[in-house]
Amino acid sequence: MKNQDKTVLNRCPWAEGHPLLMAYHDEEWGIPLYDDRRLFELLILESAQAGLSWLTVLKKREAYREAFENFDVDKVAAFDQEKIATLCNHPGIIRNRLKIASAVKNARFFIDTAEKFGSFSTFLWNFVDGNPIKNHWRDERDVPATTPLSEKLSKELKRRGFTFVGSTICYSYMQAIGMINDHLVDCFCYSREK
Repeated sequence: MKNQDKTVLNRCPWAEGHPLLMAYHDEEWGIPLYDDRRLFELLILESAQAGLSWLTVLKKREAYREAFENFDVDKVAAFDQEKIATLCNHPGIIRNRLKIASAVKNARFFIDTAEKFGSFSTFLWNFVDGNPIKNHWRDERDVPATTPLSEKLSKELKRRGFTFVGSTICYSYMQAIGMINDHLVDCFCYSREK
């Protein structure tokens, strides 16, 4: 029987090796999330990650919170070209103009989608009929990067005007917000309820 001290718990291999990854894995990843502000935060962070490691994004997360008004979607939606230019020089975030402009544009579509469905959470969770999908992977090499469901979400987000929401980003997003539980079966988080 394993000691329940978190330093010796069996985790998904991607989460080993850095305290930020371990904390994110243990305390957030795969836990069903319904709060629109946090859903917006993770959508922006997942989009910012495109082409980079998740650790890079986690290291910049606090700077993103400061730069993006603690992910207040209404404030981000109001960012103008001058604010976008200022963010492109912000040393604490990923200074990619396309990603920053996309975050602002996506904030506007996030608000529009939330208004149409009552919340962005309702829109998202309709894709899984309100119930997280629990996979049963034994090896991290078996975990897909995309699925027909992530493709469906990606197409719907793009149809609504969102950018930087390809199928791979959408799958990663669904894992992050707990729509999909992809913890490996021998990970201590696999069986947790929430």
